[in-house]
Amino acid sequence: MEREFYLTEEVAELLRVSTMTIYRNIKAGKLKAYKFGKDWRIRKDDLEAFLKAHKRTS
Repeated sequence: MEREFYLTEEVAELLRVSTMTIYRNIKAGKLKAYKFGKDWRIRKDDLEAFLKAHKRTS
């Protein structure tokens, strides 16, 4: 079964950035996330949309 949601820590590890960078992008509205209890979850589709929006073309 493919994962639908990721923890902020998992996204940070995938992108090789700090968790604070992920939280900043969530707060700025650049990365859509959902809060469950004290943890944030990021849907796979939202992560892919975020990456596509920030893709640089040369």
